[in-house]
Amino acid sequence: MHTNLEALGWDSWFEARAGLLGDRAAGVARPARVAAVDRDQLLLLDETGAFRGRLSGRFLHAAGAAAERPCVGDWVAVEKTAGEPFGVVHGVFERKTGLRRKTAGDSVEHQMIAANVDFVIIVQSCHFDFNLRRLERYLVMVWEGGATPSVLLTKTDLVAPEVLAGQLEEIRSAGIAASVSTLSNVTREGVEELRRQLLPGKTYCFVGSSGVGKSTLINGLLGRDRLETKAVSGTGEGRHTTVRRELLVLENGAMVIDNPGMRELGLLGAESGIEASYPDIGELASQCRFRDCTHANEPGCSIRAALESGALDAGHYENFLKLKSESEYLQMSYAEKRKKEKDFGRFIKSVQKRLRED
Repeated sequence: MHTNLEALGWDSWFEARAGLLGDRAAGVARPARVAAVDRDQLLLLDETGAFRGRLSGRFLHAAGAAAERPCVGDWVAVEKTAGEPFGVVHGVFERKTGLRRKTAGDSVEHQMIAANVDFVIIVQSCHFDFNLRRLERYLVMVWEGGATPSVLLTKTDLVAPEVLAGQLEEIRSAGIAASVSTLSNVTREGVEELRRQLLPGKTYCFVGSSGVGKSTLINGLLGRDRLETKAVSGTGEGRHTTVRRELLVLENGAMVIDNPGMRELGLLGAESGIEASYPDIGELASQCRFRDCTHANEPGCSIRAALESGALDAGHYENFLKLKSESEYLQMSYAEKRKKEKDFGRFIKSVQKRLRED
């Protein structure tokens, strides 16, 4: 593949930040985009095509948390000598947008899913996977990262029209402002409409549970079986296949990122994403009689009034409270963990200093 950097998403925003990477990265290195990450190796794209890269020792030493290392969609500064099989990555450009979650399990850390994504398409199956509360959680993650979300309901051939209509009404009733479309990989209804929405030079990330048809859909958009898929089970439910994230360029120049299904979707420090995902609740709160209203027993509480009248769905509000509490708790734990690490680091330095003095 031969192209130009602008076709891969490079623009003046990144150009203006090229000098922030340091003399080495800004000097001899040139920009390339990360298409895939395989442990310590990267698959990179630039105007010459695809090639392999590895992180420089200096960068590895300076990089802190795993979220600071390159992920799919990142722009990196890479130095490559003619005839050498690998380029050497010296730094990562500032991310314009980022899709991240809390690392799965007990660890309180960020995990990068993709970077510099323009649009995130949240995929749910109409058959087994439709879950309004999980959809709201995905929307918080997307808004927090700065990308534009949309919702795609797949496997419409497996449900009756009235079931699909009911799901669409649930989404509208929840106050979700993101665009919603429907699709069937079997009948192909909706596939061409989605294809027309994918613009050249823009990056689209597909997220959702395992087996909802993301890889099958992307194969259809590519026009070939680039991504491995498995046949659905006897119930029509999909099976997990994707094992890594990968950026692929469609024939029309749009870029798509497939993702493995995510079982856990913890939100860490996502206050702005929660506000953006629940504008209806924010608007009601602004109408309360008291600015510091807790929405419990105060007179003139607009939220309590809306709940009692049915204008505000109780499940929608409860999920808002749950996500807000989770984000605040995990952010506090993250801040405490970082403080302990810094305190320990200062202790080690003081011991080393005393040993040198002795």
